[in-house]
Amino acid sequence: MDAIHLEDLAFFAYHGLYDEEAKLGQRFHVDLTCWIDLQKVCETDEYADTVCYASLLKTVETAVTETRFKMIERLAAQVIEAVFKSDDRIQRIRIRVHKPSAPLPVPTGKVSVELLRDRPPQG
Repeated sequence: MDAIHLEDLAFFAYHGLYDEEAKLGQRFHVDLTCWIDLQKVCETDEYADTVCYASLLKTVETAVTETRFKMIERLAAQVIEAVFKSDDRIQRIRIRVHKPSAPLPVPTGKVSVELLRDRPPQG
């Protein structure tokens, strides 16, 4: 299946387990892949036959910045839920949420989580 990628999207938000993270906030980076059949837009070259990148970006931004989560795993799941709701054509999503300023007991390093989900059956 075909895919649309949005990479290294940066957002300032207040996620984290510790009180300081809720007060001070930090930058989060998101990589998103959405699997969708792009055959039609490849043939028609029409905007309506694809998923709007700007709309995807806005959906991710809203999910990342409007609700606070203690765990970035839950944040990643929230983004997936929002993206699936945004466009029925998206069949699979992979997200990686990077937390570059995670409180680690070493001077350098990064933390990220990755989720891969298929669209839940419609019921």
